[in-house]
Amino acid sequence: MTSRKYAALLRGINVGGNKKVPMAELRQILEDLGHDDVRTYLQSGNAVFGSAERDTTKLARALEAAIEAHFGFRVPCLVVDGDHLRAVVDSCPFPAAELEGRQLHATFCSGQPGEERFAAIDAPAFLPEEFRVGDRVVYLHTPDGLGRSKLAEVLARPAVVKGLDVTTRNWNTVVKLVELTRD
Repeated sequence: MTSRKYAALLRGINVGGNKKVPMAELRQILEDLGHDDVRTYLQSGNAVFGSAERDTTKLARALEAAIEAHFGFRVPCLVVDGDHLRAVVDSCPFPAAELEGRQLHATFCSGQPGEERFAAIDAPAFLPEEFRVGDRVVYLHTPDGLGRSKLAEVLARPAVVKGLDVTTRNWNTVVKLVELTRD
């Protein structure tokens, strides 16, 4: 079976001194799991690798177990293939080319978030901030950036994300991960 390119998106590492995961050690963990062409991007938990395995959930769980065994703490991981990353970019409902990377984000989800999760959100009350639901992703447009976003706080509430592993990346990172996962 030929190798396929994936991105591993780790949630909540290297933020405020918590859950330190040095990228060199993350690369080694991925290599020890048998993956090839392993690279990391930034210090915030983005890795790209090749694998013959096709089950992204299996890949994510194996990485989570290896990280916990190595560091002694659990890190939620999502693994997405390069095709999905390209589809996320191609399907963006916002004018990405006209926005700064800090103004557009993609929240990747381990499953499809149904519309009922968002029914209680009064979207017009948050304008000019907006969100749209895509295929296992929520696009978030935050003109003043994610750090000041009230809508992002609401979208991160347990009632919205319950039962899903989620992690958010700014648009610049999403575009770079697409580039890094090209075969």
